[in-house]
Amino acid sequence: MNPTRRRRLLWVVALIAAAGIAATLVAMALQRNMAYLYTPREVISGEAGEKVAAGETRFRLGGMVAKGSFHRAEGSLEATFRVTDGDAEMPVSYSGILPDLFRENQAVVATGRMHDGRFVAEEILAKHDENYMPREVADKMGQAHQKHAVDTGPANAEGTE
Repeated sequence: MNPTRRRRLLWVVALIAAAGIAATLVAMALQRNMAYLYTPREVISGEAGEKVAAGETRFRLGGMVAKGSFHRAEGSLEATFRVTDGDAEMPVSYSGILPDLFRENQAVVATGRMHDGRFVAEEILAKHDENYMPREVADKMGQAHQKHAVDTGPANAEGTE
């Protein structure tokens, strides 16, 4: 093999190795930042997996804030409430400023981990208007409504009044 071919071959091998390393680092970063959405029933029943229940995995908890469950200590940012999907309720604790639209009987998505049977939220998202709910939450809440024969009223088509 002449020196020119050898040098080209080394460059090609180095480029392929660099691309492989870059792809591996990107895949690891994406996997580490991925948070799946589960309902309280899925977490309590174990469908979400052992790592979720053990608090080893960060995930999103979606559902509705249960009526009469919100409590905040006077002069504190520590809030506790329960998230329900119609089948089960999960206690949630959060320390921080809640979104302006956060209230009972409204959709919520909380990101965090399980700790001693309680979901400890790092971030809370509340729906931003009367028609919006994250698709994953809407699908799972729709299944719960069908299961429990909940009347959801007339369907709102997007763009209609």
